[in-house]
This record gives sequence, structure tokens and C-alpha cells, in this order.
Amino acid sequence: MELITTWLSELNGIVWGVPMLVGILGVGIYMQIRLAFLPIRKIGTGFRLLFQKNESRGEGQISPFNALMTALSATIGTGNIAGVATAVVMGGPGALFWMWMTALVGMATKYSEAVLAVRFREVDKYGQYIGGPMYYIKNGLGPKWIWLGTLFAFFGACASFGIGNTVQANSVADVLESNFGVHKWLTAGVLVLLVGAVLIGGLRRISDVAGKLVPFMTVAYFGAGLIVLGIYFTQIPAAISLVVTSAFNPVAAQGGFAGAAVWAAIRFGVARGVFSNEAGLGSAPIAHAAAKTQNPIRQGLIAMLGTFIDTIIVCSVTGLTIIITGGWLTSQTGATLTAFSFQSAIPGGNYIVAIALAVFAFTTILGWSFYGEKCVQYLFGLRAIKPFRVLWLIALPIGATQSLDFVWLLADTLNAMMAIPNLIALLLLSPVVYRLTRDHIKDVNADSIDMAKQLYDNKS
Repeated sequence: MELITTWLSELNGIVWGVPMLVGILGVGIYMQIRLAFLPIRKIGTGFRLLFQKNESRGEGQISPFNALMTALSATIGTGNIAGVATAVVMGGPGALFWMWMTALVGMATKYSEAVLAVRFREVDKYGQYIGGPMYYIKNGLGPKWIWLGTLFAFFGACASFGIGNTVQANSVADVLESNFGVHKWLTAGVLVLLVGAVLIGGLRRISDVAGKLVPFMTVAYFGAGLIVLGIYFTQIPAAISLVVTSAFNPVAAQGGFAGAAVWAAIRFGVARGVFSNEAGLGSAPIAHAAAKTQNPIRQGLIAMLGTFIDTIIVCSVTGLTIIITGGWLTSQTGATLTAFSFQSAIPGGNYIVAIALAVFAFTTILGWSFYGEKCVQYLFGLRAIKPFRVLWLIALPIGATQSLDFVWLLADTLNAMMAIPNLIALLLLSPVVYRLTRDHIKDVNADSIDMAKQLYDNKS
């Protein structure tokens, strides 16, 4: 096992090395430029579409809002609480800046993923809409590229049991035991019952639960973070200045902080940013493919909000809290550091972080169960769904009660392996994204001209 762990660590260093980080950022930058920075310019439009009541009139299975919440349920989790803390400890405050940059370019990536997911989705024999990288590879690139879609589905199915199941169950069990004294086996049993009850209802029930839990917990966690930032309001400008300065200058060792070079800030900021918002991994488009939408572009504009909400909003609260309270100068890391930072400003702040982490991890289990299920369905057909769900429930108590250092490493590696086929497909299909976007803009402009003419004629 030690040899396998050593080999896997070396592979992890390769797949999350310079080529991967350059690839993820490169694809995002390329798509932003190709789209004339439309994802950034149209953030307001995305939020407007998200809350439009008539946006669910198109073909699909779930509402655009619930599709985004399902994607966010799998996205907002340990990365926003423990991942940000790890990035700041390993890369210094500047890592938060590079997380922001990853999110801004990642919005174009997430937009493109959702556009392609809706454009090339299929309907199975039960009338359910299915899509994602494996389908836009198969239907968009043609039969000779099917092997690439199969690779993505294989890596996605395997990764789901790591990052989406056992690791999350372990996080829930640990945080409930350390903060509330709940035995891990009790947590494991409750998780199996709750997750099983949701999985029986399929995507609709997953999306319904996510549509209620994710907004509530995100607002609650964000609100707690704002209270901390409000208490330290006068220090916010200095903290932001430190974040920007540290992004381009090495940070010396001080207190319990070991110091960090600029490369460390970039590496850990980009890696943890991608781990958190999943832009480029290809997971979120599996959820967005099921959305009721009038065209791919409208869902793309909604999908890109996931990256904005996850990193620019939620991760920023965590990162700034850790920096402003001085928690990054202690010897702590991960979720413990985040809890310490909240507790230093708010009495019982550690319990807020504990509850948030538990709920976020639970919703991540639900979201990734859908991702893994669709990957397995692509590989083996509909008959594989029930066995997958049984294995999914069996894996929960294993994850909740066992040490998962190896699983963490394996899951992190498989996440990167998922991204490779997806990034290749995004580059090859970028002309499709551009053409669909251009045509949509022309149609919108034409409608605007027609409306203006009608108003003019009516006045005349």
C-alpha cells in the first residue's frame, strides 16, 4: 500500500502540475476572449434569468433554478471551508487572489460546458434528459471520439465515490463528533437513511432538496461571515491589499506561517479554486443538461453563476475571515482553521462552521450521486443505476468511520483525470459555443428592434 500511495502521490503531482493548471486557466481565458468576456458582462442577465418565472417553459426535466442548485449542491462543500483554509496556509493570502482569477476565467468554462450539455443532450427511454461531457463528446465530436467520452465517464464514476461520497461522509462524521460528540457510526446510519430516502426519488427529489438546503445554508454561512467582516470592518482594506500584494510577491515566514513563494500562491490558489468551483472538471454540465430551458445560451448564463457564487462569494468570505482574524498565522489548517477564525470573532462561531460543513457535505453527497449515476448509466446502461445506488449507500458508512488519507489522494487525482477529456472537448467544440452564442445575440437584437418598431408604430 505504501508503494501504491507513493506512486499515486507522484501521479497527483503530475496531473495537478503546471500543464493542468495552464490547461484549465488557458481554456478559460481562451473562451473568455472568444466570447468577448460575455460571461462577465452578463452576470446581471444570468441572475435575472435565474429568477424569471417563465424560464421553465422549455424542454427539460427540472427548473433552471433547481439545476443550478443541484450543481451548487455538489460544488459548495469542503472546498469552500477546508479547501480555502488549506490554500491560504500553503500559498499565503495571495492564494485567495488566484482563486478569484480562476473563478473569473472559470465562468467562461462553466458557461461553455452548460451550453454544450444542453445542445447535445439526449432523452433516455424513461423520458429523462441526460447530458454532460460524455454526451457532447459523443454527439458533438462524432464516433471517433467516443473513447474520450468513455474515459470521462469512467473517471467520473470512480471519482464520485471518493470526493462525492466517502470523503464527504468522513467530513460530516468528523465535524459532528468533534463539535457535538455524535458517534461516527450514528452519523453513518443517519446518512444512509437520509441519502437513501432522497435517492429513491431520483433527480427530481435531489433537485428539490438541493433547491431548499443550498440557498438556505449558503445565505446563513455568508451572513455569519459578513458579521465577522463587519466586526473587523476597518481591517478589510488592509486585508484586500495584502491579498493582492501577496499574489505577486513572496510572503515571509511569520508566527505559525511557514512562508510562501509566488508560485505557491498561484499553484494552491488555482488548484483549490478549481477543486471548489469545479470549472473545467465537467461535473456541473451533467446537472444543467436536465434543465427546462428555451435554448442552450440561457442555461449557460445561469450555469456560470455557480462559479461566481461558489468562489467570488462563499470562498471570499472564508478567505477574508481567516486573513482578517489572523488565523492564517497560527499553525492550524483546514476546517479547524476556519472554525477557529469564526470563533475568534463570534462566540460559538465554530459551531456555525461545523453545521455549515455538515450540511454542505451532505448536499455534496446528493449532487455527486447524480453525477456518478449518469456516468455509470453512460457506461453500462439503465440497468446499472440500482446497483450503483446500493453501492453508494454501502460506501457511506465506510467513509464515515475509516481513515481516508489514501482516498483523498485518489479522489483528487481522479478529479484531474476527469478534467483532461473535458478540456479537450471544450477546445474542439469552442466554435459551436461561439456560433450558438452569436446566433442568440442576433436573435435577441432582432427582437429588440422589432419591439422598438412596434412601440414607435403604436405611438404614431
